[in-house]
Amino acid sequence: MGRNWTPSIMPNGHDQNFYIVVNNYGKLGPAFAETGVAEADLETTITDLMSGQYSNPVRVVAFNTSEHWAEDASEDVAREIMRRLDLTGACPPRLCRSSTAMSVRTVN
Repeated sequence: MGRNWTPSIMPNGHDQNFYIVVNNYGKLGPAFAETGVAEADLETTITDLMSGQYSNPVRVVAFNTSEHWAEDASEDVAREIMRRLDLTGACPPRLCRSSTAMSVRTVN
């Protein structure tokens, strides 16, 4: 075994897109919100934003380490949240104070 081996940083070696929310923590400033790997998918991120899981979300960053890319996905996520809100005709109070603010700032 004279060969050098470096473990993969990819969980289980799967090619997967991950979505991380940047939340503004007030005096502490903006930071990536703690997110488990299993919860870093697009659907969970959207659901968490819509249910008010973040106190002041300001950006969503998408990345895929296998494909070597990262991008600001805020606009796409905001549009999907707005589409879902339009379909249901509802706006949960906490969402109206937090996630929609990110959506409106991002989409306009």
